[in-house]
Amino acid sequence: METHGGTAVARGVDGQAARLVASVDQDAWGAVRPSLYETARVVSYAPWLTGDERRIAYLLDEQADDGSWGEGAESYRLVPTLSAVEALLAVARRQTASAELSGRVCAAAARGLGALRGLPKAGPWPDTAAAEILVPALVDRIGEHLASPEAAGSEHLGPWHRGPGLPVPGGYHAQAPQYVAAKYAAVGELPVKFHHTFEGLGARLVDALVPEPGSLDCLLGSSPAATAAWADRSSPAVQRPGDRVPAPGVLASAAVRELREVGRRYGHLFPEAAPITVFERLWVAAALSRAGLLDGAGRWAARGWVERIWDAAGVRGAPGLMIDADDTAMAVLTAARLGLPFGPEPLALFHNGTHYDCYLGEDTGSVTANAHALQALTAAAERDRGAVAAERAGLADWLVSVQQPDGLWPDKWHASPYYATERTVTALAGHGGAHAEAAVARAAARVVAEQREDGSWGVWGGTAEETAYAVKILLRAEAPDGPALAAARAYLDAVCAPGADHRHPPLWHDKTLYAPLAMIEAEVLSARHLLGQRHG
Repeated sequence: METHGGTAVARGVDGQAARLVASVDQDAWGAVRPSLYETARVVSYAPWLTGDERRIAYLLDEQADDGSWGEGAESYRLVPTLSAVEALLAVARRQTASAELSGRVCAAAARGLGALRGLPKAGPWPDTAAAEILVPALVDRIGEHLASPEAAGSEHLGPWHRGPGLPVPGGYHAQAPQYVAAKYAAVGELPVKFHHTFEGLGARLVDALVPEPGSLDCLLGSSPAATAAWADRSSPAVQRPGDRVPAPGVLASAAVRELREVGRRYGHLFPEAAPITVFERLWVAAALSRAGLLDGAGRWAARGWVERIWDAAGVRGAPGLMIDADDTAMAVLTAARLGLPFGPEPLALFHNGTHYDCYLGEDTGSVTANAHALQALTAAAERDRGAVAAERAGLADWLVSVQQPDGLWPDKWHASPYYATERTVTALAGHGGAHAEAAVARAAARVVAEQREDGSWGVWGGTAEETAYAVKILLRAEAPDGPALAAARAYLDAVCAPGADHRHPPLWHDKTLYAPLAMIEAEVLSARHLLGQRHG
């Protein structure tokens, strides 16, 4: 029986969901914490941008005791630490840097270089966006700084001012950025997919491959780092690194105006991408609608989001990015759940014969994009039972075929397998069939076995986000494990109670780890609501 306290929790979840929808509806940029990596790239490339002192202080404050930067497992610290070290060395070379500031940033950079030396020599490294280009490009820039006269005269760098620079870590290739730049110079066009990580290629590209200021009406590739690097690309070569100012036409461009706006929104720091409103609104609407938490004003707001986002040619996650199957599938799915007359036709563009490419020209496939596609196709089939039957069957078979031996599914967009596993279990549970049912049962058994003593789940420690995914896996698999769900409910109620100090850690993959806070909150609220319904 539901207790009075449980009823109060349920009412609280309903109210929180309504407030979350209102907050998302009013935010033009999206709820996400700043990115150490992106902020450091802006420090390096755009000292002329308002808030430079704030960004430098942020880099110094965020350095860990071991000298590294970043969160998550040790291997995830490579890219943010390289970015921070390079940025601080760039600051030290500025003519405007005082002796006191130069000493502080050099000392921090020296500790960071020591931390980089202590990282694994050859990974394995996480599958974050364009790391194969960004890592060698950052190592190369650090080498240039260490070979400069300013570094040679800095006692704060310790042995780094006269010793060998950093090697490119095993698993990465020093010439990768040059190879990619030369390849597309020969082709005569830079694919849009490289705009998001332009900072890894910008200095090596021929002028013809650099977007013209008038061609951009938003951040380049939705990335502050890419946009700052693009702006720096126009700076006169005679200026010293760190003191460069972009050409007047670039400074007056829409891309730089957008960069300034993003800085204002996030307190002069910068997120992995901006705006994230398409991504955020689709994922929030999907999570809340499946749990029955979209009523009245919330439902109308979500319908408005989908109507504005919908594009029959395919949906892109942010301005300046390619259209992709993941956002397109989520638009199809949420449209079906909210009663909007949009069908699955846009997904056909991404079908490769067995499953869906996340975007055209993708190198590695995405489990979650395909799980979302199967969910979308299932929702479409509920309207027209003869529709997309072959695609659904083939996609379910593909998802079953890529299940890991331990019963879970990993994915390149998230550090935790619980995210991809929940998406896939949800898709397969709605599909039916003996093979799908067996795969779902294997996943549920593994999830039960991995529950922590406090009732939570998590790859690096218990988190509300991962616990929410695990709860949904067990509920959708109809796993008969009451004690596991009861313990999970107690954990979620405790960490979500007023005054509780639970921080959603960054687990999502872009160039580094990030945490889309509104989306995570929607997942946690929906899990708590579903648990309340089960025990009602």
